Amino acid sequence: MGKYTTKELAQAIYTINRHAKTAPKPQHLYYIKKETIHKLLQEKKAKKVGLHFSDNPKYSNQHSTLLIQIDDYYFHIPPSREDFKKLKHLGELDRTYRNPQTKMALSKAKKMVYQYIDWKPKKVTKTKKHSSYYIPSSLGKMEWPPTKRFY
Repeated sequence: MGKYTTKELAQAIYTINRHAKTAPKPQHLYYIKKETIHKLLQEKKAKKVGLHFSDNPKYSNQHSTLLIQIDDYYFHIPPSREDFKKLKHLGELDRTYRNPQTKMALSKAKKMVYQYIDWKPKKVTKTKKHSSYYIPSSLGKMEWPPTKRFY
């Protein structure tokens, strides 16, 4: 098994997911959630339960999400074409179900998930930002009054 139990990873995903729902830029959190779930599925530590209609229809079109079970927790991720062919559609989301309450710091959850999926942050290089419309100033470089005559 690795450094963490399936239950600990499920709690970490739960924490990351909860923060992603309210984050101003949740893309990274959703990305690491999805990567962790995919790895757990490959290792047979998570299972695909079925498809649900999404709570948040895109562009007013109803779409489906894939329901995944990890330990006592359930999560949704985007389904693949294969999932539509192989899995049963469960219809509407069960509003009464709630994942077990978990108290875990987001930093701890991210650290666990990063180690599990072997994620490394990209090195960010600081570059000076210049306007693409930058014109160097010619102030102080011109002779005034002009001494050369252009006849």
